Amino acid sequence: MVALATAITGPAWADPAPAFEILLQQVGASPTTIEAEALRDAADARVRQARVRPNPTLGLDVENVFGSGPFEGFSNAETTLGVTQNLELWGRRGARFNVARAEAGAALFRRDLAVVDAAGRLALVYAEAEAAERRFDLAEEALGVTLADARAALTLVEEGREPMVRALQGESEAATARATLDEAQAERDATFARLTVVAMLPTPVTSIETSLLDQVPSASRSGAETTPVVRVAEAERDAAERRVAVERIQSRPDVSASLGLRRYEAEKATALTLGLSLPLPLFDGNRGNIEAAQAELRAADARLMGARQLAQADRNAALARLKASTSRVTATDAGVTAAQEVYRLSRIGFDAGRISQLELRSSRAALISSRNAAVDARLARVRAEIDLARLQGRVPFGAAQ
Repeated sequence: MVALATAITGPAWADPAPAFEILLQQVGASPTTIEAEALRDAADARVRQARVRPNPTLGLDVENVFGSGPFEGFSNAETTLGVTQNLELWGRRGARFNVARAEAGAALFRRDLAVVDAAGRLALVYAEAEAAERRFDLAEEALGVTLADARAALTLVEEGREPMVRALQGESEAATARATLDEAQAERDATFARLTVVAMLPTPVTSIETSLLDQVPSASRSGAETTPVVRVAEAERDAAERRVAVERIQSRPDVSASLGLRRYEAEKATALTLGLSLPLPLFDGNRGNIEAAQAELRAADARLMGARQLAQADRNAALARLKASTSRVTATDAGVTAAQEVYRLSRIGFDAGRISQLELRSSRAALISSRNAAVDARLARVRAEIDLARLQGRVPFGAAQ
């Protein structure tokens, strides 16, 4: 533990974290964003591939050879060199392209949502690290206050003005404050390590210089009218509908045309060959695939309906939570101011012998609780802003994507 503490407080851990706005510039390099961007590139490549016609088939046929009688050897051979091309009738290529384009649109919206989610996660980890740092500072200050109160109580015990139990109570409170400080330090170090990983920082950090908790988001921020989740659901529904069209076209005959040049060895003559080929839909009408695509379309319709139903309700709820958390911050700040004044007066009264140690301990506990509540309120405000930003399709404390 001593070695770990030394490593944590050593020079390698002395770098402050960059400001949240600076870290946001690197959000595109996060693994989730890179994955979404790669999937979008793959979808775009499939769109380009969907435009391409199928390759023709080159064939060489040799007939009437190695037989008997007049067909012995190659003297009466008939050699045909031909090319066969799939005609892609009934709009096959257009339907295939439409599906690929719709899937590319869905991949684009998923990429945008991944950027928003990555920014939200970064904001939350940053705010949690800052909150943990503040809690550690408060725990450190609370320990100092508790020790000062314990020393004052011990002085009164030595003067015979308080019983010995007051000194023992002070020692117990000091031990509790030390344990709280140790817990706060462990949580602070864990959140800094998490921030280092999520922000992909080259050097671990142990301090936050630019506050995110104190930034006040505006409840009037406006984002996209349609949430990113709804946009993804709409694009997926569009792709599902286009897949139904593809499967219906697949039930129609797939016609191929052929053109060839035939050589007649016996007559020393040549002639062209023309042909069309198509499968007879006697057994396979692609009915199963059509029904499966229709079922997937119904599922996409249901997802879209659910996303639209939740979108406005979630947006209103997020706005209400942000407004409530902002009011809570104001209230807790006022509570901290009042608690500080109460503790100051209590300490003066205790030193003068007019207030008991029990009253002093109560005012001290109220001060510590109010300060931690102020930190919790700010962290709740950041969480509310993250939720609202995701619903509005923007990064937290930033503009719409």
